[in-house]
Amino acid sequence: MTYCLRIADLPENERPRERLMTHGPKILATAELIAILLGTGQGPGKLSAVGLGQYILQELGKHQRDALAVLREVTPAELMQIPGIGPAKATTILAAIELGKRAFLSRPSDGTAIDSPVTAAAALSQDLMWQNQERFAVLLLDVKNRLLGTQVITIGTATETLASPRDIFREIIRQGATRVIVAHNHPSGNLEPSEADIELTRQLLAGAQLLGIPLLDHLILGNGTHQSLREITTLWNDCPQGD
Repeated sequence: MTYCLRIADLPENERPRERLMTHGPKILATAELIAILLGTGQGPGKLSAVGLGQYILQELGKHQRDALAVLREVTPAELMQIPGIGPAKATTILAAIELGKRAFLSRPSDGTAIDSPVTAAAALSQDLMWQNQERFAVLLLDVKNRLLGTQVITIGTATETLASPRDIFREIIRQGATRVIVAHNHPSGNLEPSEADIELTRQLLAGAQLLGIPLLDHLILGNGTHQSLREITTLWNDCPQGD
């Protein structure tokens, strides 16, 4: 049996590089993206580059359902335990992962207007997005919704974080913010708000109204995306913020 060890050995319309150039990177499977980094294959059974990419994901996902979550934190030693992955391939993969993290976690500079949940999530990603423990943070804004800074209020466990309205508003007032967005992460990647999330938001809205510091949103971050409670609940209708 003949095996395709190089991307160049594949039919042109099946080559990941050509598919990326023609259709863009979003159309490629994760294994194809890894194949572009690898350049060549082998490993068990002399796999193609794409096959080796699939094998890497399979090996990383053996003990955890989400292979990409493992890939985000993988070490050189762990990669090199996979047949077909030596120092050159391991460092190429790790460099690409780190570059992706840095690009994703680049945050708006202080003074940037925070005018959407997307912009707010970008400002908070570095503190919350890929953390293994739940964290609760605040996005501090001035009267024109310009970014003053961010602050992590509490760090919890893998499934729970504790944040009291008193601690949250103490930090907001101490930092001199006049508007605020609060956020926390779900390490599981499930962005559905819990009953505790809803109840805390209700308490914070009431406190914000009393103090005259509008609470603009409560975001949940995780697994590369976010959820806006203002967009998916009616809590702000029940407690207007004067924003």
